[in-house]
Amino acid sequence: MKRKFYLVVLITLIFSCAPNKSYEEFKTVKNTKDDYPIIPLPEKMQINEGRFLIDKNTSVAAADSLNWEADYLVNMLSQASGFELNRSEEHAQGHQIILKVDSSIKNPEGYKLDISYNGIKIIGATAAGVFYGIQSLRMLLPPSSEKEAISDLTLPAVSIDDAPRFPYRGMHLDVGRHLFSTTFIKKYIDLLALHKMNRFHWHLTEDQGWRIEIKKYPKLTEVGSRRKETIVGKNFDPYKSDGQAYKGYYTQDQIKDIVAYAQKRQIVIIPEIEMPGHALAALAAYPELGNDTGPYEVATKWGVFPQIFAPKETTFKFLEDVLTEVMDLFPSKYIHIGGDEAPKKEWEESAQAQEVIKREGLKNEHELQSYFIQRIEKFLNKNGRMIIGWDEILEGGLAPNATVMSWRGIEGGIEAAQMGHDVIMTPGSHMYFDHYQADPKNEPLAIGGYTPVKKVYSFEPIPDALPASKKDRILGAQGNVWTEYMKTPDHVEYMVLPRMSALAEVDWTPRGMKDWDGFKTRLFQLKERYEALGYTYASHIFEDVDQ
Repeated sequence: MKRKFYLVVLITLIFSCAPNKSYEEFKTVKNTKDDYPIIPLPEKMQINEGRFLIDKNTSVAAADSLNWEADYLVNMLSQASGFELNRSEEHAQGHQIILKVDSSIKNPEGYKLDISYNGIKIIGATAAGVFYGIQSLRMLLPPSSEKEAISDLTLPAVSIDDAPRFPYRGMHLDVGRHLFSTTFIKKYIDLLALHKMNRFHWHLTEDQGWRIEIKKYPKLTEVGSRRKETIVGKNFDPYKSDGQAYKGYYTQDQIKDIVAYAQKRQIVIIPEIEMPGHALAALAAYPELGNDTGPYEVATKWGVFPQIFAPKETTFKFLEDVLTEVMDLFPSKYIHIGGDEAPKKEWEESAQAQEVIKREGLKNEHELQSYFIQRIEKFLNKNGRMIIGWDEILEGGLAPNATVMSWRGIEGGIEAAQMGHDVIMTPGSHMYFDHYQADPKNEPLAIGGYTPVKKVYSFEPIPDALPASKKDRILGAQGNVWTEYMKTPDHVEYMVLPRMSALAEVDWTPRGMKDWDGFKTRLFQLKERYEALGYTYASHIFEDVDQ
């Protein structure tokens, strides 16, 4: 009787471990192009026969150096399939997904993804490459799997050998005009990760609000993070406000948490501390840093204001102290120092500013701004960091090691690249996602302009006018989100999607492989993923294919 009992138990165990379906059933399944809606489009992709079934025997094998990536994938596939996937040793019995690092892959962000009916391999040059391979695999899953389990979940067989075209693939977010919760900032970072973007430009200080805690200067948040009211719409003249106080900032602990969250998703956060202009919030907190034109008040309306930092030693000491704390929070190689829209009228009328011009042998106030920026650059360089500035920093002479963000067209980028400086292309004509995307009569209020998805997709970051020897100075492109007229997370999402998806392909996919019609087809499937993930998006392109 005992032997009979053990035999029954053994048979029961065998059947309980067996898959519901034979893997062989999926060996010769035919796949079509529609099964591969990956955005951004991979550099090389071969469609193969077969599908990989995810079941209770599926496991993920990875070295300890890829623990986080492996756990991320396990969680994703467990959610998608309804099975609790496990970690395993490589080549252990079962249906395996193997993650590996292979330094022979030349591009540090490159990866290979191979899916067959009986196994999956994701091999990256680094952990970043492995993470991007996981994102491509994710886009092969049914969009609805983002929120609910799919029975008999399979992935189409494929061989992908992929790497990004540009090393800088960025999105910006202004939190000076309107503040967004840490929960939303993480959701925004998740969106960048889905699109294989690797830079988040966080615009933290403005005339209308200082949003980062600086312990040495508490008034920056006690005073500078608060405005007494906010303009209603575009009621500049006559001025009309909402009469409601607005406040908020990020603590250093919150920032550390967000930086760590982004790092795991292969995203570097580049903080922006504006100078010498867009400084009203800082001047309201510390008026002694101004050109004796106070009293100062945190701005309640939008625009460019004449009040800027004074080019004096107390200002430089203040900014160096601020940047020291910023560097402690952000490990980014780059610190963005703004440099844009800084009217020179106060400096023209300031005896102190004129004395600095005379003392330093400068020609004019533009060269004074260059002197100001170069002082800051030297400090950051001494601390192992580099500056990025908007293209106005070209005026009066460019700081020696500066990287330029070209926003007033592409001309500033061309000029900087020809001078031997690195450039990030972000022209207002194509990369400003605060512009309208359709007829303004039917759209939420925006700053102006007209930038539909098709226009974003058409952008080419490397100008034809640039000599071949200077083309590698173009690091990539970035989409900018200025939030004067965006009060809520839903509004931000609406303005960036699906334009961010178009930008992702501009930054990643080889120029000769870009295909508007193919992109639109894949975008229709990505729309379903937006919905499953709970993102708000603009629907124009899905209603009018010429958008």
